[in-house]
Amino acid sequence: MPLSRPRRERDHRTPVLIALMLAMALIAMDTTIVATAIPQVVSDLGGFSLIGWVFSIYLLAQTMTIPIYGKFADLYGRKPVLVLGSVIFLLGSVLSAFSWNMLALIVFRGLQGLGAGAIGATVQTLAGDLYDIRERGRIQGYLSSVWGISAVVAPTLGGVFAQYASWRWIFLVNVPIGALALTFIVRDVHEHVERHQHRIDWLGAALLFTAAGLGMFGLLEGGTAWAWWSTPSVVIFVVALLIGLAAVAVERRAPEPVMPPWLWTRRLTAGSYLATAMAGLAVIGLSTFLPTWAQAVGGLSPIAAGFVLATMSMSWPLASGLSSRLYLRIGFRDTALVGALFAIAAGVVFVLMGENAPVWQPVLGSLLMGAGMGLITAPLLVGLQSTVDWGERGVVTGGAMFSRFLGQSLGAAVFGAVTNAVLAARLESAPPSLQGKVAGTVDEVSRALTGHPAADAAEFMRSALHASTHAVFVALLVSAVATLGILLLLVPRHFPTISAAETDTAARS
Repeated sequence: MPLSRPRRERDHRTPVLIALMLAMALIAMDTTIVATAIPQVVSDLGGFSLIGWVFSIYLLAQTMTIPIYGKFADLYGRKPVLVLGSVIFLLGSVLSAFSWNMLALIVFRGLQGLGAGAIGATVQTLAGDLYDIRERGRIQGYLSSVWGISAVVAPTLGGVFAQYASWRWIFLVNVPIGALALTFIVRDVHEHVERHQHRIDWLGAALLFTAAGLGMFGLLEGGTAWAWWSTPSVVIFVVALLIGLAAVAVERRAPEPVMPPWLWTRRLTAGSYLATAMAGLAVIGLSTFLPTWAQAVGGLSPIAAGFVLATMSMSWPLASGLSSRLYLRIGFRDTALVGALFAIAAGVVFVLMGENAPVWQPVLGSLLMGAGMGLITAPLLVGLQSTVDWGERGVVTGGAMFSRFLGQSLGAAVFGAVTNAVLAARLESAPPSLQGKVAGTVDEVSRALTGHPAADAAEFMRSALHASTHAVFVALLVSAVATLGILLLLVPRHFPTISAAETDTAARS
């Protein structure tokens, strides 16, 4: 449908870019800021058995709503969806700050996640509107840097609030940031969307929402609340699959589907989404288990372990920002292939790490992985955005982000299962003299090693934990190789960009 785009001169984009980065900071910070304040939250609210849901409900609500918000951004414009998402997120933040028990906090964190889904989808879409194909790589670098900075700053800030003020401030700090972002959005984003009656596929949206929610729930709880092959796990995934198939059937017949079937039947988008999901899978494995290896096996302090992972947060936005220079020369697919080679090199570095590996080795691996992810995710997203017009950019962007988050959830489940299986096998072989002295899970072993266990038990647990994290690094290498294979086999070398729309972009009209 004909749509006119945000009106602005080139210099007028800066306030909007600031608003996008501030909005992105909201959802990036809330991914990690809560973790360091958890002891104080539990002390105040109780409900320790429910603490996992404080994180899970946020990710769940965010992931399963991203495709729906992407479609709404195409139908009604980016600005109203972004404003709505920001308001919902801030409302959830304020209510979370005033939670009276753990259940209330979980509900309000879910509300935050609903807002985060809208912010994530529309920020990336609006960035694609504002900047042409030559500039989008640089802008992706800016947006990626927000995640990198937040990964370092947010946990520290959460700890400061918990120790010197109150854990409630980890949510209240969102209010001034969000208010400033909303001010810029309302004042500086101008778009005119042709208004006409839309026949939204509400049934398809509901089925998609339910299928994604059940699938994510199964991934988050599997191996923790119940065994992977237990009846609850099988039932959840089977029901999710059946509802997903029903959603596909409904969407194929809908005049305005939430996720058009061509997203998954078109080789370009389907291959790019699959590669993006595999990249997300690799990242979550590294983010989750590298700090564990660095502290419990490598003997590094928490600060030093954080720095090891922070190198990925630094190289990722740098590579994203530089990716445009590469994809303008060799193309989107081939740039992503270079990124996959970086990721494979990182996987090799991690696989070759021994128990007494020098600190430069995990730092190098983290640096290479960040560069690889920046060269995979940014070119694929920019390339996909460049193949569609304004009226389809939201749904294409939403699909890419949904794939990344789904890959991360799958990675957390797969790597967690691999780690616990290897660790359990090693601990079962403990000599009789150590029976009762060694812990049983990854978290328990990690905590035990940061304490002062008996020397023989410490050495055995350290070796067992190294074996389990080594298995994760092997799986990470396999996922990087799989990403390379997907790019070669499924993603075409040439992206059919809409050149006229890209040289005179949405934001310039």
